[in-house]
Amino acid sequence: MELKPYVAEILAEIESEGEKAVEKYSEKYDDYRGPLRVEEGEYPKSEDISEEERKAIEAAIDRVRDHHERQKPDGDLYFQSGSIYGTLYRPMERVGIYVPGGKPLPSTLIMTGIPALLAGVDELIVTSPPSSHGDIDPYVLYVAEVLGIDELYRLGGVQAIGAMAYGAGLTSVDKIFGPGNKYVNEAKRQVYGQVGIDGLAGPSEVCIVADETADERHVLADLRSQLEHDRDSRAWLLTTSADLGRYCEDSGAKVEIRDDLPSCIERANDLAPEHLQIMTTGGEHLLDRVRNAGAVYLGTYTPAAAADYFLGVNHVLPTGGAAKFDSVLTVRDFMKPISVARTGKEEFRENCYIGKRLADLEGMSNHLKALEVRDDEETDRGS
Repeated sequence: MELKPYVAEILAEIESEGEKAVEKYSEKYDDYRGPLRVEEGEYPKSEDISEEERKAIEAAIDRVRDHHERQKPDGDLYFQSGSIYGTLYRPMERVGIYVPGGKPLPSTLIMTGIPALLAGVDELIVTSPPSSHGDIDPYVLYVAEVLGIDELYRLGGVQAIGAMAYGAGLTSVDKIFGPGNKYVNEAKRQVYGQVGIDGLAGPSEVCIVADETADERHVLADLRSQLEHDRDSRAWLLTTSADLGRYCEDSGAKVEIRDDLPSCIERANDLAPEHLQIMTTGGEHLLDRVRNAGAVYLGTYTPAAAADYFLGVNHVLPTGGAAKFDSVLTVRDFMKPISVARTGKEEFRENCYIGKRLADLEGMSNHLKALEVRDDEETDRGS
């Protein structure tokens, strides 16, 4: 069966049958039958994770938190002619985070959970595919424990997205975050509108712009590091050095030799890659030319692999050319900007002619009346 109708059929059943359908598909696809919610006593024991691993996870959490704390908006209210205008930022009430199964991916929860908590989200839930025994990856559970997230569910795939969107077996969420396979992506696409989504994550990408000063070993390692995510991952090397191009020609990346660095950046803008590494002398001077990239990493010691784990910057980035219109995940993605205005009487009457003329030319007679009734001095009853 084709992907879209296949996913639509599962979602429709979850919407109509609720938790019963969720349990059915959990058993069918994850070979799991049992309680969906993870209880507090099931968090990993000290022997499950080494002290060294705990310290690494906690250090990553600290660095990511430090970076994202700087993104919290304060709101913006200003006064003008006796009036008040501006924007309020309010956190979403309930958010769901999908953490894929397979390889351990604690970094996914770190990168999504921390900005959600800093935004002030009231309720944060996590779903992740279980093993046939109902086990969730202990590293993911440990991150949840450190962050204070206590609502976790043994759910993966389409059934997890459906459960979060329709409130099947759990309370529905306002927005769903987190990457997944093509089934998860399609499910997110289909429930959009019922709930918000962060985007549709595609295969990982890196584009490296490098000149002859770049260490060829570093460039090759960085290309290969992104290609190991999965077989659909993509990598490009845009370079002015023919020697570097030859060195990396068997890396699995597409290598392009170009005349100068500005043309390399121009090509990178066309690609709009998830990660853009600039490994050149004076790479900072090329920043003004960059328009389309999920993230830009400058210099020898800023590989995408470091950003994935410990730099503190977020690794949830647009892929597949979406960097032309989308951007890195931030605290604001878990908040809603709300426009605020309180117009004073004098400013209203001074500018009311604008609204009346526009309402008239658009044929909105009741809009016009709503303005006229306030522009009448005789009906003035205060501000």
